[in-house]
Amino acid sequence: MRIDLSGKTALVTGSTGGIGFATAKGLADAGASVVVNGRKAEAVDAAVARIPGARGVVADVGDEAGCAALFAALPAADIVVSNAGLFEPGDFFDTDDATWDRHWQVNVMAGVRLARHYLPGMRDKGWGRFILLGSESAFNIPVGMIHYGVSKTADVALARGLAKRMADTGVTVNSVLPGPTLSDGVAAMLGDEQQRSGKSLDEVARDFIAAHRPSSILRRAASVEEVANMIVYVASPQASATTGAALRVDGGVIDTLM
Repeated sequence: MRIDLSGKTALVTGSTGGIGFATAKGLADAGASVVVNGRKAEAVDAAVARIPGARGVVADVGDEAGCAALFAALPAADIVVSNAGLFEPGDFFDTDDATWDRHWQVNVMAGVRLARHYLPGMRDKGWGRFILLGSESAFNIPVGMIHYGVSKTADVALARGLAKRMADTGVTVNSVLPGPTLSDGVAAMLGDEQQRSGKSLDEVARDFIAAHRPSSILRRAASVEEVANMIVYVASPQASATTGAALRVDGGVIDTLM
């Protein structure tokens, strides 16, 4: 299968590192004109320098003003990957309203605002791909990060609802659900244990999965490129009959047939 995205403009939010960067690079490798997004100019510039032909937009999509700045810089796109997100471990009883709101704004409302702006243009052109990054935590709500799991469940529901709203337009909307993935954020979360144990990051990740995601069939963390491969496919013309789906790249963590 050869994916050709020549002539398509692709926006990936939160794409200065991790899954977002791998996705932006994968889309560019397939021929798309890629727009990198992040909150810090230095990080955006560094990412753009590593992706031939890409350009960058500095904007914080976690608030309305940041989204407005992004829309002014990029009024239309053929492919939008709502990837920007955050997670902060914390017990439910210690998690205040500000933490809940921060996760809701970045993980959910950013996707809402992106969809509201870009989907009408895709509909008018008769073609488009809109992809929201969910997580296996949308179904396996982590007891130590309930606020995060709830936000990711909302992303999956949002993608399903938007797919129905865009029925018969040539525009597909899907969510992609990574499992444990060696992104920058996960590496940072495991950093203390890596230093304490003297083990490699891969080994520490395997231990984490065995302890906290025992249903994993893969038994290891995915690479960011493995997740990006699914996103690039869903963004392609070949995925034209896939819409309203929650597509798992979770290593089999979600223990269900559907």
